[in-house]
Amino acid sequence: MNQVTPQLISSVRNDIVENKIPPSLERRRLRAYILMLVADGALLNLSFALAALLWEGRWWEPRAMLAAQAMLPVFFTIALYSGTYGVRALSDWLFAARKVLTALAIAAALINFLAFYTKTNEDFSRAAVTLGLLFTAILLVGFRRLVAVVIARLWGGRVINQLVIDDGGSGFAMSDAVTIAATDYDLDPASDDPFMLDRLGKLLRNQDKVVISCPRERRGAWALVLKSAGVYGEIVSEPAHRLGAIGVHHYDALDRTTLVVSTGPLGLRNRILKRAFDVVAALAALVVLAPLMIVVAVLIKLEDGGPVLFIQRRLGRGNQFFDMFKFRSMREERRDPDGDRSTGRDDERITRIGAFMRRTSIDELPQLINVLRGDMSIVGPRPHAIGSRANDKYFWEVDAAYWQRHSLKPGLTGLAQVRGHRGATEFEKDLTDRLQSDLEYIAGWSLLRDIVIVLRTMMVLRHENAY
Repeated sequence: MNQVTPQLISSVRNDIVENKIPPSLERRRLRAYILMLVADGALLNLSFALAALLWEGRWWEPRAMLAAQAMLPVFFTIALYSGTYGVRALSDWLFAARKVLTALAIAAALINFLAFYTKTNEDFSRAAVTLGLLFTAILLVGFRRLVAVVIARLWGGRVINQLVIDDGGSGFAMSDAVTIAATDYDLDPASDDPFMLDRLGKLLRNQDKVVISCPRERRGAWALVLKSAGVYGEIVSEPAHRLGAIGVHHYDALDRTTLVVSTGPLGLRNRILKRAFDVVAALAALVVLAPLMIVVAVLIKLEDGGPVLFIQRRLGRGNQFFDMFKFRSMREERRDPDGDRSTGRDDERITRIGAFMRRTSIDELPQLINVLRGDMSIVGPRPHAIGSRANDKYFWEVDAAYWQRHSLKPGLTGLAQVRGHRGATEFEKDLTDRLQSDLEYIAGWSLLRDIVIVLRTMMVLRHENAY
């Protein structure tokens, strides 16, 4: 294998890659969904208030508004689980209109059914409720049409980012996608070069769909890379069992079929939950631990006058590099920026305060800043340095599945750590044990599991392998 050095970076300039990174549309879509939710609730109440005014001669008449308030939670529940607030609802207003009318009709039927069996029908004005439903249907459909017009004007009609990578395949011309040639960016899915994977990770950033067109013999390598990147990925035609395909997509306009080989480990709702937990936990920890961190920073400075923080390039989500912060525990002149040498017990490079910090994991606290920056999560696979080895092999040489652990953001702590897999990786088993735990965590993520891992971490801050 080639040596992992900056010389491995291709002649493609980083600014060209950066210019190909599209703006994220996920946040834009999320804001649109929230706006639609709020607007739908307001329009439903407005419709029933207007119906009451026209029929009962009284604005916001209590019986009519009681029906609106009873219907609203049922309507939202059905709408949220039926795709009423989804990507297609933003791109196809007729589809959105059908979905919202279906949700409204089901909600009205359920409320009427419940009122019939509880004998509360007399609490509602049938005429006002019927008129309110009619007004609601008209306003909701009209609002969907307005949303389509606004998206066309402000977003250019584009609600998702799509990328086609042509790696010598038969071609795949999607009119609404950006197409790049793998050779232009020196992309080789069979390479274990982390610099190439970092470059690819940048190109895949903010992409909602990635389609690969490549020769048959390279499809397996691309399938592995897409799974590792944590993106929704498709490969143009290949036997499903060989690529681990999880679905099939047929493009009628192109008369071509692709196999879905990756979707990313977490959906939008779970990513929001995980990010919210990260921000709240990191802010709370920084407030509580600020005095301790200040004292530690002063002690580091007093010992040898060197910098307080040690900043090291690590592998993060999508196999992209990021700068990870730690309190410096090694002597300034003995620092190991690439992590070529694992820290050993009684390591002569460690300072006195550094030895204490490493035994108690205090040196990891500045990574709370990485969490707030979005580079890391509170819980996830621990990020490794580029030069890390097990039995004199780079980690990815030990097991090709190593890259798949980067489909999620790296964490301050993780399932492997609370299971005791810490310290130097002298043997290959030291890595494979951690890798197995990391992949298990990714496959079975839940917010409750993150909370449990954080609590269990408190019990293993001091560990025999922490040095």
